[in-house]
Amino acid sequence: MPTNTLSSTQPTDAAVPPEVPEQATAPPPANAGPLTAANLPAPEKLGTGWKTYRDPGGAEAGFIGNNTWTRRRDPHQASYEALPSGCAGQPVAGSLPVPAYALTGSYRTADALPATALLLRFSNSKQAETYYKGYKARMDACGTGGDLSVKQLWADDTAAAGVRAYAGAESYVDLSVVHGSTVALLATTSTRADQQADWARSVVPALEAVID
Repeated sequence: MPTNTLSSTQPTDAAVPPEVPEQATAPPPANAGPLTAANLPAPEKLGTGWKTYRDPGGAEAGFIGNNTWTRRRDPHQASYEALPSGCAGQPVAGSLPVPAYALTGSYRTADALPATALLLRFSNSKQAETYYKGYKARMDACGTGGDLSVKQLWADDTAAAGVRAYAGAESYVDLSVVHGSTVALLATTSTRADQQADWARSVVPALEAVID
């Protein structure tokens, strides 16, 4: 039986760290409420040679693998952890809505590098837009020179792409898309992250077609 002793108060701010539950003792479900694998792009829509990946999880990952490529996330935990942390730039204040559901899908690129899609389904489109704008504002303000540096590649009203570079570690292409009541965040490890602006723009329609 689970032994978590978390507050029963419903979280209301994704910008505030959540209470951290004890280590998972069972695999998470493959679906998150109405969100299923059908709400994530097929790998071939993201690039030639892409594949889905059954993440085995483990103690370090903080979850037990469920033998599928998708898994339910705690909505507060997922929406908070998606925000940039360790930036040198001026922090952005303000609360962010907590999604009702969160689902992660794991991929491998044609170069066998990890990629992850996170879907955040909100109660309505206004909340989704508020989170997207808050997420983008934090990415824009992150700057360079901290534990995390962010370089913007392009942005418009409903999608944006940038490069997350962690000090002494790999770089990621970071794509965010809002469509209806859902925000999709696609993070792709890349050895040529600065050169992936066109690729990021090309996969936006694939996300918009299925996420909401």
